[in-house]
Amino acid sequence: MKTNLLSLLLLSSLVFICAPSAQAQEESEWPTLDVSPLDMASYPARAAFRNYLGEEGKTMSVKVRVMYSRPKMNGRTIFGELIPFGSVWRLGANEATEIMFAQPVDIGGTTVPQGFYTIHADVNKEDWTIHFSTQRSIWGSANRDKEQDIASLKVPVKQLDQSLENFSITFQRVDDDNANMVMAWENTEVSVPIGFNPVIYSGVDASPMDLIQFPNQSRFHNYLKPEELEGMGTRVRVTYSRPQKKGRDIFGQLLPFGSVWRVGANESSEISFYEKVSLGGEEAEINPGRYALYAEVNEGSWDIILSSDLPAWGSANRDESKDVARVRVTTAQDDEVVEALSMRFQEKGEGAVDLIIAWDTTRATLPIKFSN
Repeated sequence: MKTNLLSLLLLSSLVFICAPSAQAQEESEWPTLDVSPLDMASYPARAAFRNYLGEEGKTMSVKVRVMYSRPKMNGRTIFGELIPFGSVWRLGANEATEIMFAQPVDIGGTTVPQGFYTIHADVNKEDWTIHFSTQRSIWGSANRDKEQDIASLKVPVKQLDQSLENFSITFQRVDDDNANMVMAWENTEVSVPIGFNPVIYSGVDASPMDLIQFPNQSRFHNYLKPEELEGMGTRVRVTYSRPQKKGRDIFGQLLPFGSVWRVGANESSEISFYEKVSLGGEEAEINPGRYALYAEVNEGSWDIILSSDLPAWGSANRDESKDVARVRVTTAQDDEVVEALSMRFQEKGEGAVDLIIAWDTTRATLPIKFSN
Protein backbone atom coordinates (compact mmCIF):
# COMPACT_ATOMS: atom_id res chain seq x y z
CA MET A 1 0.00 0.00 0.00
CA LYS A 2 2.84 2.33 0.94
CA THR A 3 4.63 1.39 -2.31
CA ASN A 4 1.57 2.20 -4.43
CA LEU A 5 1.08 5.52 -2.62
CA LEU A 6 4.72 6.47 -3.17
CA SER A 7 4.48 5.60 -6.85
CA LEU A 8 1.34 7.71 -7.20
CA LEU A 9 3.04 10.69 -5.54
CA LEU A 10 6.06 10.41 -7.87
CA LEU A 11 3.84 10.19 -10.96
CA SER A 12 1.88 13.24 -9.82
CA SER A 13 5.15 15.16 -9.35
CA LEU A 14 6.32 14.34 -12.89
CA VAL A 15 3.01 15.45 -14.35
CA PHE A 16 3.21 18.70 -12.40
CA ILE A 17 6.76 19.40 -13.56
CA CYS A 18 6.31 18.47 -17.22
CA ALA A 19 2.92 20.04 -17.89
CA PRO A 20 4.07 23.70 -18.07
CA SER A 21 6.87 22.74 -20.49
CA ALA A 22 4.43 20.96 -22.79
CA GLN A 23 2.08 23.94 -22.65
CA ALA A 24 4.92 26.35 -23.48
CA GLN A 25 5.80 24.28 -26.55
CA GLU A 26 2.23 24.48 -27.79
CA GLU A 27 2.13 28.30 -27.35
CA SER A 28 5.58 29.03 -28.94
CA GLU A 29 5.48 27.98 -32.59
CA TRP A 30 8.58 27.99 -34.74
CA PRO A 31 8.13 30.12 -37.88
CA THR A 32 7.42 28.29 -41.08
CA LEU A 33 9.17 29.12 -44.34
CA ASP A 34 7.91 32.45 -45.70
CA VAL A 35 6.03 32.17 -48.99
CA SER A 36 8.09 35.22 -50.09
CA PRO A 37 11.52 34.26 -48.69
CA LEU A 38 14.10 36.87 -47.82
CA ASP A 39 17.16 36.98 -50.07
CA MET A 40 20.28 39.06 -50.55
CA ALA A 41 22.28 40.24 -53.56
CA SER A 42 25.75 41.79 -53.36
CA TYR A 43 28.03 43.68 -55.72
CA PRO A 44 30.57 42.49 -56.59
CA ALA A 45 28.93 39.08 -56.19
CA ARG A 46 32.27 37.41 -55.40
CA ALA A 47 32.78 39.66 -52.40
CA ALA A 48 29.95 37.83 -50.62
CA PHE A 49 32.20 34.77 -50.29
CA ARG A 50 35.56 36.56 -50.07
CA ASN A 51 36.75 34.17 -47.34
CA TYR A 52 36.95 31.45 -50.02
CA LEU A 53 39.06 33.52 -52.43
CA GLY A 54 42.46 33.24 -50.78
CA GLU A 55 44.79 36.22 -51.30
CA GLU A 56 42.38 37.84 -53.77
CA GLY A 57 39.65 37.95 -51.16
CA LYS A 58 41.73 39.94 -48.69
CA THR A 59 41.38 43.10 -50.76
CA MET A 60 37.78 42.57 -51.90
CA SER A 61 34.82 44.28 -50.25
CA VAL A 62 31.10 44.58 -50.95
CA LYS A 63 30.18 47.92 -52.52
CA VAL A 64 26.40 47.38 -52.53
CA ARG A 65 24.15 44.89 -50.80
CA VAL A 66 20.39 44.64 -51.21
CA MET A 67 18.09 42.59 -48.95
CA TYR A 68 14.58 41.86 -50.25
CA SER A 69 11.70 39.38 -50.11
CA ARG A 70 10.87 37.37 -53.24
CA PRO A 71 7.16 36.91 -53.95
CA LYS A 72 5.94 34.49 -56.63
CA MET A 73 3.60 35.04 -59.56
CA ASN A 74 1.41 32.05 -58.61
CA GLY A 75 -0.55 32.44 -61.86
CA ARG A 76 -1.38 36.08 -61.18
CA THR A 77 -0.99 39.06 -63.49
CA ILE A 78 1.45 41.25 -61.57
CA PHE A 79 1.93 44.67 -63.12
CA GLY A 80 -1.27 46.49 -63.89
CA GLU A 81 -3.38 44.20 -61.65
CA LEU A 82 -1.74 42.88 -58.46
CA ILE A 83 0.44 46.03 -58.52
CA PRO A 84 -1.73 48.66 -60.24
CA PHE A 85 -0.05 51.19 -62.49
CA GLY A 86 0.37 54.45 -60.61
CA SER A 87 0.85 52.70 -57.26
CA VAL A 88 3.90 52.64 -54.96
CA TRP A 89 5.56 49.26 -54.47
CA ARG A 90 8.08 48.07 -51.86
CA LEU A 91 10.10 46.21 -54.52
CA GLY A 92 9.39 42.85 -52.97
CA ALA A 93 7.14 41.64 -50.17
CA ASN A 94 6.91 42.05 -46.39
CA GLU A 95 9.41 44.68 -45.11
CA ALA A 96 10.48 47.42 -47.50
CA THR A 97 13.51 46.37 -49.52
CA GLU A 98 16.77 47.60 -47.92
CA ILE A 99 19.94 48.61 -49.71
CA MET A 100 23.38 49.27 -48.23
CA PHE A 101 26.04 51.39 -49.91
CA ALA A 102 29.53 50.84 -48.50
CA GLN A 103 30.70 54.10 -50.08
CA PRO A 104 29.13 57.26 -51.51
CA VAL A 105 27.45 56.57 -54.87
CA ASP A 106 25.84 58.50 -57.69
CA ILE A 107 22.15 57.86 -58.32
CA GLY A 108 20.77 59.86 -61.23
CA GLY A 109 23.14 62.77 -60.59
CA THR A 110 22.54 62.79 -56.82
CA THR A 111 25.33 61.79 -54.46
CA VAL A 112 23.97 59.30 -51.91
CA PRO A 113 26.21 58.97 -48.83
CA GLN A 114 27.43 55.66 -47.50
CA GLY A 115 24.73 54.00 -45.39
CA PHE A 116 21.48 52.01 -45.31
CA TYR A 117 18.31 52.98 -47.21
CA THR A 118 14.94 51.56 -48.22
CA ILE A 119 13.87 51.44 -51.88
CA HIS A 120 10.40 52.04 -53.31
CA ALA A 121 9.07 52.35 -56.85
CA ASP A 122 6.29 54.35 -58.47
CA VAL A 123 5.18 51.68 -60.96
CA ASN A 124 3.90 52.72 -64.39
CA LYS A 125 3.50 50.83 -67.63
CA GLU A 126 6.36 52.51 -69.51
CA ASP A 127 8.65 53.50 -66.64
CA TRP A 128 9.28 53.27 -62.92
CA THR A 129 10.52 55.99 -60.59
CA ILE A 130 12.86 54.48 -58.01
CA HIS A 131 13.10 56.26 -54.64
CA PHE A 132 15.91 55.84 -52.10
CA SER A 133 14.79 56.76 -48.58
CA THR A 134 16.51 57.20 -45.23
CA GLN A 135 13.34 55.87 -43.56
CA ARG A 136 13.91 52.33 -42.33
CA SER A 137 12.12 49.55 -40.41
CA ILE A 138 8.83 49.95 -42.26
CA TRP A 139 6.47 47.30 -43.61
CA GLY A 140 5.99 47.94 -47.28
CA SER A 141 5.33 51.40 -48.69
CA ALA A 142 2.07 52.37 -46.98
CA ASN A 143 2.21 55.72 -45.15
CA ARG A 144 5.89 56.10 -45.88
CA ASP A 145 7.49 59.48 -45.20
CA LYS A 146 8.33 60.91 -48.64
CA GLU A 147 10.25 63.74 -46.95
CA GLN A 148 12.97 61.20 -46.19
CA ASP A 149 13.61 60.40 -49.87
CA ILE A 150 17.23 61.26 -50.62
CA ALA A 151 17.37 60.39 -54.33
CA SER A 152 14.90 59.49 -57.08
CA LEU A 153 15.45 58.24 -60.61
CA LYS A 154 13.04 57.47 -63.47
CA VAL A 155 14.04 54.36 -65.44
CA PRO A 156 12.41 52.77 -68.50
CA VAL A 157 10.63 49.41 -68.45
CA LYS A 158 11.94 46.57 -70.60
CA GLN A 159 9.74 43.63 -71.60
CA LEU A 160 11.26 40.14 -71.32
CA ASP A 161 10.58 37.23 -73.66
CA GLN A 162 10.22 34.79 -70.73
CA SER A 163 8.44 35.27 -67.42
CA LEU A 164 10.24 35.14 -64.07
CA GLU A 165 8.19 33.34 -61.41
CA ASN A 166 10.00 34.96 -58.46
CA PHE A 167 10.81 38.65 -58.13
CA SER A 168 14.58 38.94 -58.59
CA ILE A 169 17.32 41.54 -58.04
CA THR A 170 20.85 41.20 -59.37
CA PHE A 171 23.77 43.40 -60.38
CA GLN A 172 25.41 43.89 -63.74
CA ARG A 173 28.95 45.29 -64.01
CA VAL A 174 29.40 48.07 -66.56
CA ASP A 175 32.99 49.12 -65.79
CA ASP A 176 35.18 49.84 -62.79
CA ASP A 177 33.13 52.92 -61.84
CA ASN A 178 29.61 51.82 -62.77
CA ALA A 179 27.13 48.96 -62.29
CA ASN A 180 23.43 48.39 -62.86
CA MET A 181 21.03 47.09 -60.24
CA VAL A 182 18.61 44.99 -62.33
CA MET A 183 15.12 44.07 -61.03
CA ALA A 184 12.74 41.74 -62.81
CA TRP A 185 9.42 39.97 -62.24
CA GLU A 186 6.88 38.51 -64.61
CA ASN A 187 7.86 39.92 -68.05
CA THR A 188 9.06 43.27 -66.68
CA GLU A 189 12.66 44.38 -66.11
CA VAL A 190 14.10 47.70 -64.95
CA SER A 191 17.73 48.69 -64.52
CA VAL A 192 19.02 51.32 -62.08
CA PRO A 193 22.52 52.71 -62.85
CA ILE A 194 24.82 53.16 -59.85
CA GLY A 195 28.02 55.21 -60.09
CA PHE A 196 30.89 54.52 -57.71
CA ASN A 197 32.78 57.71 -58.52
CA PRO A 198 30.31 60.44 -57.53
CA VAL A 199 30.98 64.15 -57.39
CA ILE A 200 31.46 65.06 -53.72
CA TYR A 201 31.56 68.71 -52.78
CA SER A 202 33.66 69.55 -49.74
CA GLY A 203 32.36 71.67 -46.90
CA VAL A 204 33.94 74.90 -45.74
CA ASP A 205 37.44 74.19 -44.48
CA ALA A 206 38.17 75.04 -40.86
CA SER A 207 41.55 76.36 -42.08
CA PRO A 208 40.58 78.22 -45.27
CA MET A 209 43.14 78.74 -48.02
CA ASP A 210 44.36 82.25 -48.87
CA LEU A 211 47.04 83.89 -51.00
CA ILE A 212 49.23 86.96 -50.96
CA GLN A 213 51.06 88.44 -53.91
CA PHE A 214 53.72 91.07 -54.51
CA PRO A 215 53.15 93.64 -55.78
CA ASN A 216 49.62 93.43 -54.39
CA GLN A 217 48.21 95.41 -57.33
CA SER A 218 49.46 92.71 -59.71
CA ARG A 219 46.33 90.76 -58.75
CA PHE A 220 44.14 93.36 -60.42
CA HIS A 221 45.53 93.69 -63.95
CA ASN A 222 42.05 93.77 -65.43
CA TYR A 223 41.19 96.80 -63.26
CA LEU A 224 44.34 98.84 -63.93
CA LYS A 225 44.62 101.52 -66.56
CA PRO A 226 47.27 101.00 -69.26
CA GLU A 227 49.54 103.61 -67.70
CA GLU A 228 49.31 101.82 -64.35
CA LEU A 229 50.46 98.45 -65.66
CA GLU A 230 54.15 99.29 -65.80
CA GLY A 231 56.04 97.45 -63.10
CA MET A 232 52.96 95.51 -62.03
CA GLY A 233 54.10 92.05 -63.05
CA THR A 234 53.81 89.44 -60.30
CA ARG A 235 57.18 88.82 -58.60
CA VAL A 236 56.32 86.46 -55.73
CA ARG A 237 53.18 84.76 -54.43
CA VAL A 238 52.33 82.56 -51.44
CA THR A 239 49.31 80.27 -51.10
CA TYR A 240 48.63 78.86 -47.65
CA SER A 241 45.86 77.57 -45.40
CA ARG A 242 45.06 79.58 -42.28
CA PRO A 243 44.58 77.59 -39.06
CA GLN A 244 43.22 79.39 -35.99
CA LYS A 245 44.65 79.59 -32.48
CA LYS A 246 41.38 78.64 -30.72
CA GLY A 247 42.78 79.16 -27.25
CA ARG A 248 45.79 76.90 -27.81
CA ASP A 249 49.45 77.65 -27.11
CA ILE A 250 50.97 77.39 -30.57
CA PHE A 251 54.77 77.57 -30.61
CA GLY A 252 56.45 75.19 -28.21
CA GLN A 253 53.16 73.34 -27.55
CA LEU A 254 50.98 72.65 -30.60
CA LEU A 255 54.16 73.03 -32.69
CA PRO A 256 57.01 71.68 -30.53
CA PHE A 257 60.36 73.39 -30.84
CA GLY A 258 62.58 71.47 -33.23
CA SER A 259 59.67 70.27 -35.38
CA VAL A 260 59.20 71.04 -39.08
CA TRP A 261 55.92 72.81 -39.91
CA ARG A 262 54.08 73.27 -43.20
CA VAL A 263 53.61 77.00 -42.35
CA GLY A 264 49.86 76.55 -42.47
CA ALA A 265 47.42 73.65 -42.54
CA ASN A 266 46.30 70.95 -45.02
CA GLU A 267 48.55 71.04 -48.10
CA SER A 268 52.04 72.40 -47.59
CA SER A 269 52.22 76.15 -48.11
CA GLU A 270 53.58 77.08 -51.51
CA ILE A 271 55.76 80.02 -52.53
CA SER A 272 56.23 80.94 -56.20
CA PHE A 273 59.04 83.14 -57.50
CA TYR A 274 58.62 84.68 -60.96
CA GLU A 275 62.27 85.76 -61.18
CA LYS A 276 65.58 84.83 -59.54
CA VAL A 277 65.81 85.93 -55.92
CA SER A 278 68.12 85.70 -52.94
CA LEU A 279 66.83 84.95 -49.47
CA GLY A 280 67.98 85.96 -46.01
CA GLY A 281 70.51 88.60 -46.95
CA GLU A 282 71.81 86.77 -50.05
CA GLU A 283 72.42 83.55 -48.13
CA ALA A 284 70.57 81.50 -50.72
CA GLU A 285 69.89 82.10 -54.42
CA ILE A 286 66.65 80.67 -55.75
CA ASN A 287 65.65 80.20 -59.37
CA PRO A 288 62.15 81.05 -60.59
CA GLY A 289 59.66 78.31 -59.80
CA ARG A 290 57.25 76.85 -57.27
CA TYR A 291 58.42 75.55 -53.90
CA ALA A 292 56.89 74.03 -50.80
CA LEU A 293 57.42 76.32 -47.82
CA TYR A 294 58.37 74.80 -44.45
CA ALA A 295 59.81 76.11 -41.21
CA GLU A 296 61.79 74.30 -38.53
CA VAL A 297 60.36 76.01 -35.48
CA ASN A 298 62.75 76.90 -32.67
CA GLU A 299 62.63 79.30 -29.76
CA GLY A 300 63.86 82.68 -31.00
CA SER A 301 64.46 81.55 -34.60
CA TRP A 302 63.06 79.53 -37.49
CA ASP A 303 64.85 77.74 -40.29
CA ILE A 304 62.87 78.55 -43.44
CA ILE A 305 63.04 75.56 -45.83
CA LEU A 306 62.17 75.57 -49.52
CA SER A 307 61.55 72.21 -51.22
CA SER A 308 60.96 71.26 -54.84
CA ASP A 309 58.91 68.24 -53.72
CA LEU A 310 55.35 69.24 -54.69
CA PRO A 311 52.53 68.60 -54.04
CA ALA A 312 52.73 67.49 -50.41
CA TRP A 313 50.30 67.26 -47.51
CA GLY A 314 52.25 68.69 -44.61
CA SER A 315 55.80 67.79 -43.66
CA ALA A 316 55.32 64.10 -42.78
CA ASN A 317 57.74 61.79 -44.62
CA ARG A 318 59.11 64.67 -46.67
CA ASP A 319 62.06 63.99 -48.98
CA GLU A 320 64.86 66.14 -47.56
CA SER A 321 66.99 65.46 -50.63
CA LYS A 322 64.67 67.84 -52.52
CA ASP A 323 65.28 70.77 -50.16
CA VAL A 324 66.71 73.64 -52.23
CA ALA A 325 67.32 76.17 -49.46
CA ARG A 326 67.46 76.52 -45.69
CA VAL A 327 67.64 80.03 -44.26
CA ARG A 328 67.66 80.92 -40.56
CA VAL A 329 65.58 83.92 -39.55
CA THR A 330 65.04 85.41 -36.11
CA THR A 331 61.60 85.62 -34.58
CA ALA A 332 60.07 88.31 -32.41
CA GLN A 333 57.20 88.45 -29.94
CA ASP A 334 54.34 90.94 -30.09
CA ASP A 335 51.66 91.94 -27.60
CA GLU A 336 48.94 91.49 -30.24
CA VAL A 337 47.56 87.96 -30.60
CA VAL A 338 46.90 86.97 -34.22
CA GLU A 339 44.06 84.42 -34.14
CA ALA A 340 44.42 83.05 -37.69
CA LEU A 341 47.82 82.44 -39.26
CA SER A 342 48.56 85.50 -41.40
CA MET A 343 51.16 86.47 -44.00
CA ARG A 344 51.88 89.74 -45.76
CA PHE A 345 54.57 91.34 -47.89
CA GLN A 346 56.28 94.50 -46.71
CA GLU A 347 58.26 96.44 -49.34
CA LYS A 348 61.81 97.27 -48.25
CA GLY A 349 62.85 99.66 -50.96
CA GLU A 350 63.70 99.04 -54.58
CA GLY A 351 64.12 95.35 -55.36
CA ALA A 352 63.50 93.99 -51.86
CA VAL A 353 60.53 92.77 -49.84
CA ASP A 354 59.99 90.99 -46.52
CA LEU A 355 57.64 88.07 -46.14
CA ILE A 356 56.20 88.45 -42.63
CA ILE A 357 54.54 85.43 -41.02
CA ALA A 358 52.43 85.97 -37.90
CA TRP A 359 50.49 83.64 -35.62
CA ASP A 360 49.65 83.94 -31.95
CA THR A 361 52.23 86.44 -30.65
CA THR A 362 55.13 85.18 -32.83
CA ARG A 363 56.42 87.04 -35.88
CA ALA A 364 58.97 85.68 -38.39
CA THR A 365 60.45 87.71 -41.23
CA LEU A 366 62.03 86.29 -44.40
CA PRO A 367 64.00 88.90 -46.44
CA ILE A 368 63.63 88.50 -50.20
CA LYS A 369 65.80 90.36 -52.72
CA PHE A 370 65.01 90.34 -56.44
CA SER A 371 67.91 89.96 -58.84
CA ASN A 372 66.46 92.35 -61.44
